[in-house]
Amino acid sequence: MTKYFTMMSVRVVCFVLMVAVQPYSWYTWLFAVGAIVLPYLAVVIANVAAPPAARAIAPERQLASAASEVPPEAPLSASPGVIRISESPQSAEGER
Repeated sequence: MTKYFTMMSVRVVCFVLMVAVQPYSWYTWLFAVGAIVLPYLAVVIANVAAPPAARAIAPERQLASAASEVPPEAPLSASPGVIRISESPQSAEGER
């Protein structure tokens, strides 16, 4: 956020200098390029600088580690399980 704000501030300064500095010359074009290119660079740098998201853990692995933490004397209903829902193939007769 700080990098983005800094780059956009520089862009505003470039835009103001492009219009305000007289007489117009090669540096006017330099300020114009800065005012045009800096928003793109600011967005790209802001998006790249974000920390990577945490890796997802498969539910089976997460439940397996939680199941190993359940004491052996605990009732069976206390251990978590994995419910899998899948479609069964249709029979050749069309009946289920």
